[in-house]
Amino acid sequence: MLRIGVTACALWLAVSNVAKAETQAERGNYLVNTIMACGNCHTPRDGEGKPIADKALSGGLTFTTPGFDATAPNITPDTETGIGSWSDAEIRRALVEGIRPDHGHLSGVPLAAIMPANFYKALLPDDLDAVIAYLRTVKPVRNQVPDPVYKGPVRRDPYPDADAGFNKSMFADPVKRGGYLVTIGHCMECHSAWSRGVSDFTTGLGRGGRIFPLREGSPESAATSTAANITSHPTAGIGAWNDAETVRAITQGVARDGRQLKPPMAYGYYAALKATDLADIVAYLHTVPPLQ
Repeated sequence: MLRIGVTACALWLAVSNVAKAETQAERGNYLVNTIMACGNCHTPRDGEGKPIADKALSGGLTFTTPGFDATAPNITPDTETGIGSWSDAEIRRALVEGIRPDHGHLSGVPLAAIMPANFYKALLPDDLDAVIAYLRTVKPVRNQVPDPVYKGPVRRDPYPDADAGFNKSMFADPVKRGGYLVTIGHCMECHSAWSRGVSDFTTGLGRGGRIFPLREGSPESAATSTAANITSHPTAGIGAWNDAETVRAITQGVARDGRQLKPPMAYGYYAALKATDLADIVAYLHTVPPLQ
């Protein structure tokens, strides 16, 4: 009788674990709406600068730069104005190479350099497939955004960790796993030294200083925000911050001294990160060489 009870209990646990297993689309939902923060650019905003939920991922911010003028495109499955007619392989290429499909509107035209394909190339195959699976489930929204205007060749600065690549065997080390999350979160796209359109990921990794105009609708619309130094420097960076202070900055947008951090810091998305992911991100940030 005891053996039957134990066997039944083991069977129930196995069924329970299967039922709780994360689906591919659920994993993609998590990635897109937390660490990758795709809606931070691709979701339109209301007059107060808040994301419009029922138009999620249907085309968002407009970027006016010396190199290009571009609006984040519609990445919902709408077949005419979004990516509904793109194959999985074409979505994959757009994510990791920054190239549109060789058909339809803007056939073969590169995505603007603001698209962090140089970081997304680090996505593990399973995660890349999960992102695509999730994008297939998003509500299609018809929204045609303006075509990009390029003032020169599209260029993306190589990101060393993405070029080196990651694999699951590395993730036994929290620092390596945190490095993966920081990479696919393209955190250093904003937080590294930047000059005349060129990012310095070698001698300026995490130093900050890049200046961004605040989003339309912000109460401080005439002001700018400056990416912070997130190296381990004890005074110029976050080296003296404890883990809880770093997590609060990431998930609530509140600095150690109580200042509210400004866009484009995507803390509204990072708030849903799992505790284990946050712990690994913090572990990695502790290892970023100190820079002033």
